[in-house]
Order: sequence, then C-alpha cells, then structure tokens
Amino acid sequence: MTVWPGQPYPLGATYDGTGTNFSVYSFVADAVELCLFDDDGAEMRVELPEQTAHCFHGYVPNVGPGQRYGFRVQGPWAPNEGHRCNPRKLLLDPYAKAVEGGVTWSPAVYPYKIGDPGEDLTMGEDDSAPYVPRSVVTNPYFDWSDDRPPRVAWNDTVIYEAHVKGVTVRHPDVSPEQRGTYASLWSAPVVEHLKRVGVTSVEVMPVHQFIHDDRLVRLGLRNYWGYNSIGYFAPHNDYSSTGQRGEQVQEFKQMVKQLHANDIEVILDVVYNHTAEGNHLGPVLSFKGFDNESYYRLSPDEPRYYVDYTGTGNSLNMRNPYVLQLIMDSLRYWITEMHVDGFRFDLAATLARELHDVDRLSAFFDIIQQDPVIREAKLIAEPWDVGEGGYQVGNFPPLWSEWNGKFRDTVRDFWRGEPATIADLGFRLTGSADLYETSGRRPYNSVNFVTAHDGFTLRDLVSYNEKHNAANGEDNRDGESFNRSWNCGVEGPTDDADVLECRVRQQRNFLVTLFLSQGVPMLLGGDEMGRTQNGNNNAYCQDNEVSWFDWSQVEKNQDLMSLVSWLAQLRRDHPVFRHRRWFLGQVAADPAAADIAWFTPAGGQMEDADWHGDGQGLAMFLNGEGVHTRGRMGEKVVDDSFLLVFNGAPEETVFTVPDKDWGLRWRQLLDTRHAQPEGEDGPGYGPGETMSLVARSVVLLRRVR
Repeated sequence: MTVWPGQPYPLGATYDGTGTNFSVYSFVADAVELCLFDDDGAEMRVELPEQTAHCFHGYVPNVGPGQRYGFRVQGPWAPNEGHRCNPRKLLLDPYAKAVEGGVTWSPAVYPYKIGDPGEDLTMGEDDSAPYVPRSVVTNPYFDWSDDRPPRVAWNDTVIYEAHVKGVTVRHPDVSPEQRGTYASLWSAPVVEHLKRVGVTSVEVMPVHQFIHDDRLVRLGLRNYWGYNSIGYFAPHNDYSSTGQRGEQVQEFKQMVKQLHANDIEVILDVVYNHTAEGNHLGPVLSFKGFDNESYYRLSPDEPRYYVDYTGTGNSLNMRNPYVLQLIMDSLRYWITEMHVDGFRFDLAATLARELHDVDRLSAFFDIIQQDPVIREAKLIAEPWDVGEGGYQVGNFPPLWSEWNGKFRDTVRDFWRGEPATIADLGFRLTGSADLYETSGRRPYNSVNFVTAHDGFTLRDLVSYNEKHNAANGEDNRDGESFNRSWNCGVEGPTDDADVLECRVRQQRNFLVTLFLSQGVPMLLGGDEMGRTQNGNNNAYCQDNEVSWFDWSQVEKNQDLMSLVSWLAQLRRDHPVFRHRRWFLGQVAADPAAADIAWFTPAGGQMEDADWHGDGQGLAMFLNGEGVHTRGRMGEKVVDDSFLLVFNGAPEETVFTVPDKDWGLRWRQLLDTRHAQPEGEDGPGYGPGETMSLVARSVVLLRRVR
C-alpha cells in the first residue's frame, strides 16, 4: 500500500477527490497503524508515517468514500498509571464521519483479560476486530442548493423534543422502508403534523453514533435514547433508511435541508460529557485505546480509576486542549457541514468542571464565546450533572439558554395543589427573572418545559403517582422517585369518568401554562396527542411500543391536538406572550402605563402579603399597549391585552374582574373546563363582575377594544 506523509489537519479521514488523508491524535502512542478492510472483511495494515504535534498522519492515494477503516495503537499498557493502549484492539476514528456496524459483545472488546485476578490490570490478547464497528470514509460533496437556516428568533421559538425513530416507526402514512429513519422526519405527514402543532424547532434526541450497552443487550433491551456516544461526527447508522455504507450522512443532510425548506430548525441533543467506554471495567472502542489519560478525567490519586460526574462511568477531560478541540471541531462540523441550527448539551455542568467545581469562566465557555461559528447557533444547557454542586440552573453565561428545571417543578407543584407556590409561579410565568435577569440574560434564555424525555409523559404525569419501571430490568429501582405528579385519585388506567375528566383538564392546564408563559416553550413529542409510557418514567431502554408514538392517538385526542395548535397560533399572533425583555412590573397608578399587573381572586391588585400566603389563585394582566420593547424595524409594538386567571385550588373559586381602569369589556377565549377554546364565542364580562372557575382550571380573557 502506498502511503504518503499527508497532513496533521484536519483530523480524521478527509477525502479530496483522489485519495484520503488520515490523521489521529495521541500523546502517548509510539506508533499508530491504519487498518483498511475490504468487502470480505480482510484487513490490511500500514503504519502512519508521520507525527506532527502529537498527530499521527498519512495520505493514501485512491482510497475514497465507502472505505472501511480503523486504527491500532502501539503504546504503554499501565492501567495503574492511566494508560490502556493495546494493539490487539481495533479502534474507531474519534473523528469518523460515518460508522458501519455496532458492537458484538465479547471478551475481546475489553482491553484487559476477562477473569484475571487483577480485574483490569492484565492486557487482553484477543483481537477485537471481528466484534467492533468500522469507521467509514465519507463523500463530502452534497447539493445544498438554496438551503438557508430559518434563523427563528429566540422569543419566537417553539421547541419539539423528538426521537428520530420513536416519532415515525409506527406512522401509518410514512412508507414502511422510511419509518424510524432520518428520511421519515421530513416526510410530508410528519412535517404536516409539526406545522399543525406550531413547531419552529425540532430538538432531536442523540444522533451521534452510540452503543447499546452489554447489560441491556443481555436483557433483550437497547439503549433507545442514545445517551451513550462513541462518535461525535457520525450520524447514528441505525437511522439510515438504506443501510448502505456511509449513506446516513447524505440522508441526514437531506433531512435538514427539507426541514429548513419548511421553516423548521434542527437542534441536536449532544452528549459531550461522557462516552460509551465506561469506567476501568468498560470496553475499549476508541478514545480509551488512543490516549486514556488525555481523553478522560482520571482519579488524581489512583489514575487506574475514572472521575464520574455523569453516573455512566467516565467524564471527558475538559482540561485537555485536544479534547476541547475535538468538541469544538465537532460542533463546527455539524453547523457548517450538516447545517444544524443549534445544540442542547446533556449534563452540561460536567463540561464546566476544570478542577472540581462547576466554573462559568471555564475554558469551555471561553472558547464557545470566541468561536465565530458556534456562538451564532442556538446553545441550550441541561444545567446540571450528578456531581457535587452540579445543579446550576440560572448560572450559565449570557450566551446560553437553559432547560429551566425550576419551571417544571414549580408548575407541577402548583397544579398538583402544593401550598405556597404562588410567588414561584409568578416568576415562572414571566420568564424567571429571579434566575436570569441579573446575569445579563433575557426571558427567552429560559427554555420552559413541564415534561421531557427523562420522566413521565404529560398524560402519565396526571395518571400516576409512582413510577412503573419494572420492564427496565432493575426491579423498579431506576428512574426518579419524586415526580411531583398527581394521578387525580386513581393510579393508572381507570374507567372513572370524574378521574378521566380531571386528567384531561390537568393536561390542558399544563399546556396553557407552558405556551402562555414568557420564555421558550418546549413540548415533549407526543404530549399533544396524549402519548403514554404506562407509568415508565425512565424509558431509556425501551425501543418498542412503550416509547414509540401511537399515531391512532391523534384521532382519539383531537381536542388536545386542537388546543396545542390554538395555543401555538395565539402565541405566534400576540407578542405580549413572548416579550424579548423583562417586565418593568411597577404597580402603576395609571393602568395604561403598566406592562403587567397581578390580581387576587377578589379583583384587587396583589400586595406583598398576597404572594406569601397559602392562596392558590391569581390573575395576571398583560398590557398589549404597555410593551416597552420595539419591533425588529424599530416600530412600536401594540397588541391586545389579556387577563390570565389561574385557580389551583381543589374546589371551585369565584374571581372578580378588575375595575374599569383595566378594561371596560372582556371576552373569554378559553376555559380549561371545556375541551375546546371558545374564541370569540365565549362569554363577556365587565368590571366588577364575577366568574366561577372550577377546581384546577385556567381562564383566558381578552380585553375588547
């Protein structure tokens, strides 16, 4: 095989039309062999001839797209010192743009000798090549035509959290060969549904190449969610509709292109905090075999062991410049080459740990801030991890938005009837200024959600008090035990009409609160159709009907679907529900000057004491003539004015409409006691008149001009 010196950058396999340059990083390696595989699986090895700045590289003429390859590393085997190089193990390219196959679990995939008395200390002798996936050289050329990112403003954004396979694998109107694939996400029936729901941005759960854990495979389960990455540049190959080598890259690009053509953004859920290689007893698939000490956080006192802030066995070493480079290169690649619009960072607090504590001035945040490509994308943090001090809601830098866990907790507590939640609810309804205002951020930096993939679906939130995770094979020990849920009086399925009515009303309450709060609403995919997981609040391993969408629920829950569509349209039509800046909030002598005001059920403006009692009802006035920010072209924003009335009490409550200074006539648009919004057909109210709200319900009034 002819091998030229090649170039150290870019890392990975880069095809230029006549051949491919290969380059990989390792600080500890003595030599790196490139392994090329033919269609019969025969392996040809050649040592990369050059080393530049710890990058081993070489150029191979006449090697092009579709070529399978991997690496073997000659280097130190000293687990007690943190080194786990083993040339008997075939390694995935950390920069592979595509991956073929998966892991067949065998003792050979572990770097040590299984069953040795020293556990992981003796080097394994078995060749792992027959049991591990291959990297694939990809074709970099794709016709993007006139593709343009939608660039939806943050305050106009509505996020839909979706799983590539789960959304479409049972969709009757998607062609069978496309179901559960990238191609299905841009199919006409799915796009039509997304647009009906009012989605501007699809946040897809992990599509970086991931691994199905050995334990799950032995149980007949799979790592359905995908939070077990092994390739940060490669779209997961199981979601390819053709199954052809490397074609998942082209198919993913086509998905993005077609969603963009329908004005829908694509946000990736990314897992840069850990990899699928686990702890000291885990397999060697890539990073661990190239340079374990560089890529992972090792215990300072015993480098044989890993620091684990994620609960998965390892944490990537954000203090190493090559690891930071890997993450930045990956992010830029997905933006520039794959045209995605943003990222949601799983367990993002781990990325900010340099020594031990979470540090908002860490190098990770610094280089994101300075990068002219990445800083323009939508950046969303899951602002916690499982380490000490890991709960960091409200503490990320100004460039970042966050999953607002306090919104979820407060709104759940209010609607299940917890006392003394009014003050917190006021903050959540107005963008959580208590969390974000003093750090230079805006209301839209709060990504509001009631449910997400991790936990109950919305239907299950109102149907179960306890988790029901026995199918996960852990004796119901896994998953969150404190869900802030309420089953309306009966656990699980029931024929009780009163309980069922309570449950659908509670779902409507949650959806109204989510869509009409300041900030960015995130809807868990399927909640709009009443999707259930039968009480499983940790369905990470359920690649089956437990997790997959049942599209027959759309017809069965048309009222819920229509409500979500109506709420999204209402939000889109009325900027008063999506302020770009914070409310001023002063108690105004002249109501016309107030941008917001709060009222007790008796119709008077709330005072300090009202916020801190056990009351479970309040009304929020949003003044369409008091918006103090300008439109995109500097124009004054004038909108309708609304009164949003909440009754979280377990009994019917009477509310009094505020006096005439706040409005002479009001039209009821929505009452969650009813299945459908009333719109302009709703009853009218005048100043001082009373209206009765049933237990746990919301009423929306619009001031008549």
